[in-house]
Amino acid sequence: MKLDLTGRTAVVTGASRGIGLEIARALVREGVRVAAGARSGSADLDALADEGDVIVVLDDLTTAEGSRTLVDQAVERFGGIDLLVNNVGGVRPRTEGFVEVSDADWQWALEVNLLSAVRATRAAVPHLVRSAPSSIVTVCSVNATLPDPGVIDYSAAKAALRSFSKSLSKELGPSGVRVNTVSPGPVETALWLGPGGVADTIGQANGADPASVQAAAVAGTPTNRFTHPSEVASLVLLLASETAGNITGADVLIDGGMVSTM
Repeated sequence: MKLDLTGRTAVVTGASRGIGLEIARALVREGVRVAAGARSGSADLDALADEGDVIVVLDDLTTAEGSRTLVDQAVERFGGIDLLVNNVGGVRPRTEGFVEVSDADWQWALEVNLLSAVRATRAAVPHLVRSAPSSIVTVCSVNATLPDPGVIDYSAAKAALRSFSKSLSKELGPSGVRVNTVSPGPVETALWLGPGGVADTIGQANGADPASVQAAAVAGTPTNRFTHPSEVASLVLLLASETAGNITGADVLIDGGMVSTM
């Protein structure tokens, strides 16, 4: 399938590792110019910048200033923006129950998983309207519709993120800017599988092997496996392209069939 993304410009937040890095890589392979934003860099992101037309912007993307800096540098370097991928996110399993989730914990979850996207989008929208047809694709989560007390603040923030994106799609659609979300289930990244990740944290709290936590996370799903980051990236690129030019306001699951409701 020809996506016709060559020569376009994308801003990707949270691009130094995991899903965000795979999205940036996939965009570069399609001939897209990429402004890759992250709080801290990585050797993999530096290598990608050496291969393609990529600028790396290191800043705190949970802040309005950091988001503006990323967008401003993309516009200065490339002359405009055609695509925004909101990928900043994070989760901290709440193994001691709801009453132990402090106001600071809630604020952290909302800043990282909701307000980072709100701020990046606010900075990018004027440029996206000017370059329309253009697109915003935001990485959400199955937890937006599968609330989990073990990640209660994360689930609430992702539900709000999905609602925000749906509302925005109605405002921006007439201007030629499509807004969609992608909701992965468990993905093979350090967020889930690395030291201090979800499997490790839950395993330590319950006296279980992280491998057994990993297996339980997808047990009973039709595919019985984690999603590969590259699979999420492919879906993001499809929604970003004009191949999907009449899709807006959609939330597309990539969860191996985890969500069983219609």
